[in-house]
Amino acid sequence: MQYHAVSLAGAGEVDLIGLEGAAVTPEVESNPRIHVHRLPDRAFAGRSSGGVRRFVWGSAVRGVGQARRLFFTLMRLPKPDTVLVQNPPAFPTLAIAWLVARLRGARFVIDWHNLSHTIAAIKLGEHHRAVKSVARSERRWAKRADAHLAVSNTLAGWLSREYRVTPAVVYDRPAAAFDRPSTARADALWQKISVGSQLGTRPPIVVCPTSWTPDEDFDLVLEALERAERQLTKNAGAPASPAMMVFLTGRGALRDTFEARAARRSFKAIAVRTIWLEPSDYPVLLGMADLGLCLHQSSSGLDLPMKLADLRGAGVPVAVYDYAPVLTEVMTPGQEGVLFRDPGDLAHLFVALATRTLPPDSPLAKSRGWLAQHPAERWDAQWNAAARPVLLP
Repeated sequence: MQYHAVSLAGAGEVDLIGLEGAAVTPEVESNPRIHVHRLPDRAFAGRSSGGVRRFVWGSAVRGVGQARRLFFTLMRLPKPDTVLVQNPPAFPTLAIAWLVARLRGARFVIDWHNLSHTIAAIKLGEHHRAVKSVARSERRWAKRADAHLAVSNTLAGWLSREYRVTPAVVYDRPAAAFDRPSTARADALWQKISVGSQLGTRPPIVVCPTSWTPDEDFDLVLEALERAERQLTKNAGAPASPAMMVFLTGRGALRDTFEARAARRSFKAIAVRTIWLEPSDYPVLLGMADLGLCLHQSSSGLDLPMKLADLRGAGVPVAVYDYAPVLTEVMTPGQEGVLFRDPGDLAHLFVALATRTLPPDSPLAKSRGWLAQHPAERWDAQWNAAARPVLLP
């Protein structure tokens, strides 16, 4: 949504509303036409730690509080021409956004990144009445929207068949910040993130951007790391310094659990770090990577992870979990990167990278050459072609 805000600011004033938490990007922060409004989100923070009933009750309490805060925030702002809302989450944002749009004579546009009811089903199961309620809500507000955007052709096709709406497809594309960093910027960040470690010369780097959510398989990556560790230490034993560095970025509910489980494994040949980066440092780390890693396992099988776009902009090949045919819209093995389906596939890539024995004719090696010769389409071009006609008709 921050990318949309920057693009829309070229045409006028933009009010960007979101939950408290991570800092906005430098492009948003420095734009005088974008006004950021933070909504507190502390209600029932422990709802995910209990059972299903606790989760449903806590989510309902949280949603009611968010609905009230969102409504009054939207009503206090200057009259909008368009209210653009990202889904997920459907509750309570779709209902409140529609209501305010109608009260204030604005257009109501939904930006579909996935389906909220399929995300709820991860925790509750697809037959739970709360999941069915969210699904009915999504259908209801979809039919009342004035226009729609979707992140993939597959998702747009599903919405057309099931909800009888016609979204414009706006693929995630990287902003200009995602590029290969200069040597000076890369060295400066390396000095910052390797302080207090035994890392001297920079080893091969794997970067896994993650939101630490249940639709990412951290069991798989831990198993792959264990297998790679065993192969790397099988003959020579533990090396004096790690042969490869794996960074998992971001914050989220599952991060603490992963850190505890990774610490018990005592990796020696591979250094595994979780890290939180400022918005200005994040593109630099991606650009330093020798391999990107995407663990996304779409709850619907219809969406595409934005992480792929960021790494594509930096010219970094990506190892992507092969979760659904929708990936073919943005991913061709041997071009943007490679697909993997189990821990063994991923461990094989880790070992080849750590030992620098990647065969020249392998899909991953070919991807590096292809990316160097095919610069990524940028967000501005995609937005002007597909989103602008919908949002600024």
